[in-house]
Amino acid sequence: MQTVRVRLRKPSRVFTFLCKNVLVERDMHCVVRSDRGLEYGTCVASPEPCSEEMAKRIDMQVIRKATENDLGTFEQLLRDEAKARSICAAKIEEKDLPMKLVDVEYMFDRHKVIFYFTAEQRVDFRELVRDLAHALRARIELRHIQVRDQAKMIGGIGECGRLLCCRTWLREFMPISMKMAKRQNLSLSPEKISGQCGRLMCCLGFENEQYEDEKKARTQPALETDAEEPTVVGPSDGNGLKSEAEPERLAERAAVAPVTAQEQEGAQPAKKSSRRKSRRRRKKRRRKSAQGGTGGETGGVG
Repeated sequence: MQTVRVRLRKPSRVFTFLCKNVLVERDMHCVVRSDRGLEYGTCVASPEPCSEEMAKRIDMQVIRKATENDLGTFEQLLRDEAKARSICAAKIEEKDLPMKLVDVEYMFDRHKVIFYFTAEQRVDFRELVRDLAHALRARIELRHIQVRDQAKMIGGIGECGRLLCCRTWLREFMPISMKMAKRQNLSLSPEKISGQCGRLMCCLGFENEQYEDEKKARTQPALETDAEEPTVVGPSDGNGLKSEAEPERLAERAAVAPVTAQEQEGAQPAKKSSRRKSRRRRKKRRRKSAQGGTGGETGGVG
């Protein structure tokens, strides 16, 4: 059991198909059965083996390689699509409908014709469908698409000089905003950052995540490192090394009980009383010295 990647015609899409007993190679045309019916496609990758569980999940499969009859049918479909497009454009102009025809697709089994169009508002095209069904003798489907899908179907060359990403490899459109252009320090002029579809270019979102990560790294505070154990720097010997007895001294200092507030309050009156006693002693000495001086003076006069 194998799977293969096949690119369908309109719109350009790549899907995985189950390949049973059909040997296809890269760049080989084949006929496949999708959810829309039989379609003509091109293999874009070599077949790959798959498990039975994975095979149960895949509903679409390759029917056969494209034969000469299939190639002739495909060329006839291209001519019929051009004819159907001219008929539909004439009907739209005749009925003056506010819509723009983009492309026409015939299914490979010719049981249905799909018309892709764009419109700025809702369009009542019921009468148009009846006229087309009567003219083409087939089932008619009108599908409203967006301007991005229009660029994907038509194709073109972008500002970079390469084919449009949506036409070559981009499968799904991502939402694009002006914030992406501001974050990347690009010009905010719509003419410079808009694609052929008139919307912001899809490539603005390709590197947006990198700029977001860089912005988060700038605004995010530095992570806290693991706290290291504090090292106590004590006195050292003559060689600049700590003495062996220093840890014991630090332990003795830490073991001393701290002085409480009550003990400090009790120590303050003791200091005051000692100061008073020293003042009294000084006063007594001064008095004695003063009395001794006066007695000497009186004795000399007698």
